[in-house]
Amino acid sequence: MRTSTRRSRSPMTSSPRSSSSARCAEATILRGPHVDLEGYLKAVGHLKDAVGFFSSRENFTSKERFLNDVNVLLSKSSLMVEEEFKWLMTTYSKPIEGDLILGSPPKLRWASDGDAEADGRNSAHSEHPSKDLETAICGTPALIPSRILPLLHSIAQKLVQDGNQQSCYKIYRDARRSALEPSLRKLGVEKLSKDDVERMQSDALEAKIGKWTKYLQITVKLLAGERKICDEVFEGISFNKDQCFTELARTGVAVAKTLLSFGDAVAKSKRSSEKLFVLLDMYEVMHEVRSEVEVIFQDSFCSEMREAALGLMKLLAQTAHEMFVDFEELVEKDTSKTNVHDGTVHPLTIRVINHVKFLFDYQSTLKLLFQEFETGSDTESQLAVVLTKIMQALQNNLDGKSNQYKDPALMSIFLANNIHYMVSSVRRSEAKHILGDDWIQIHRRIVQQHAKQYKMVAWGKAVQTLSIQVASSSGTSASSDLSSSGVSRAMIKERLKSFNMQFEELRAKQSLWTIPDQELRETLRLSIAEVLLPAYMSFVKRFGVVLRKQRKKPWHNCV
Repeated sequence: MRTSTRRSRSPMTSSPRSSSSARCAEATILRGPHVDLEGYLKAVGHLKDAVGFFSSRENFTSKERFLNDVNVLLSKSSLMVEEEFKWLMTTYSKPIEGDLILGSPPKLRWASDGDAEADGRNSAHSEHPSKDLETAICGTPALIPSRILPLLHSIAQKLVQDGNQQSCYKIYRDARRSALEPSLRKLGVEKLSKDDVERMQSDALEAKIGKWTKYLQITVKLLAGERKICDEVFEGISFNKDQCFTELARTGVAVAKTLLSFGDAVAKSKRSSEKLFVLLDMYEVMHEVRSEVEVIFQDSFCSEMREAALGLMKLLAQTAHEMFVDFEELVEKDTSKTNVHDGTVHPLTIRVINHVKFLFDYQSTLKLLFQEFETGSDTESQLAVVLTKIMQALQNNLDGKSNQYKDPALMSIFLANNIHYMVSSVRRSEAKHILGDDWIQIHRRIVQQHAKQYKMVAWGKAVQTLSIQVASSSGTSASSDLSSSGVSRAMIKERLKSFNMQFEELRAKQSLWTIPDQELRETLRLSIAEVLLPAYMSFVKRFGVVLRKQRKKPWHNCV
């Protein structure tokens, strides 16, 4: 408003004391809020104070005109504040690429330099927030720069105070929805049923789970960012922010429902040992976003989503927990027809041990999962119980599979191979810290027992062949006393011939057997030598005269 040249006093200067303040306020308001928002709002406040002051007094000239002009100016200021709110919300509400949420370098530009200059905005709040975004991409994303939020808060407060709550509501909702919806649509989340999941090959399902994990994290972080903005902009303001958030986030909620539905379908689909790790991956992600989900869907408008998310996490935990029992039973009852003719490590043993090793990639997740089921024991003890049961189930199954061997010696080799594989695998992995030294020592002794049994069954008869009881007087050689002892030279030669034949048969047969572990193989070779060598040397020493021409030692080719 301008001062009239025909009057000595402006309508806004009805008192000397108010003259300077009114002129300053008028000038500030006419410049607009984009130059100095804080100063602008203060100027509006000064004018409102002036209205209150003059309204209560009757003895001022031009009072009515002054109040009329001020009210016109205040009405204009209200429209300008609303326009500023709309400009800020539109400028700083742009779609964001999902990959940016998960940590990729930001490429987002909120507005071009030309746009800012064309609107006459100065650097106070027209800088592009790429740097702000760059530092806030981890955790809850800063979808609007932190320096802009106080401005929006101040304007929102002013709009609500002036009775423009509905306008504020609509501007905020529409601006943020225009940013959120395209961001979510770009994800391309598709709805899949339980039947769809069960028809998928394991590789395809694993790929879908990978995308699901990424999409869930992006969706939750976008919604968490929106909730954070909404809470900060309308903090302390009498404004229905929960309903506003629910309306603007409607698409996000729909995407979240689709993602939770997929998780539910996976958890309820046909079980398999490989799917356990898929469930653990999904449970880990759900646990990671749990706190954000509880914040995002904290109000009554979103309680259904909050319960659905927490329900899925519990379902995944329960299903994974049950699959430990399933796997234990699957191992113990395995009836695979794979024949291991050479007594080597059975494919079931390798598969189970690999399964156990993979579990240790999920130690932290398993501890969280076990916490879902209060049992009074610590999570590490619960994991030890699970692993011990799986290992015992494997051992029981191997005992059953060993009965397919008609040769008791090969049966012992089979059991020694497999139990040794279990022990050595545990010793080389983190499982040793869970199962403990006692488990390792107990099962090493079991391997030793099977090795001893093999030695006795396979070589006992051959060793016994070399044992001839000769009753001879002290100082009398075995050869000179053969006739008196009832042991003939023919018997001795026959015994040696029988030993050589048994040895060759055993060597030929056992050359087809396999002991893949070098340590176990060398241990068994030494144990055989410890039995055969003394028996053979004793036989030769006692009956060397008779066997002068038969000094070949065939046992050096022992397995």
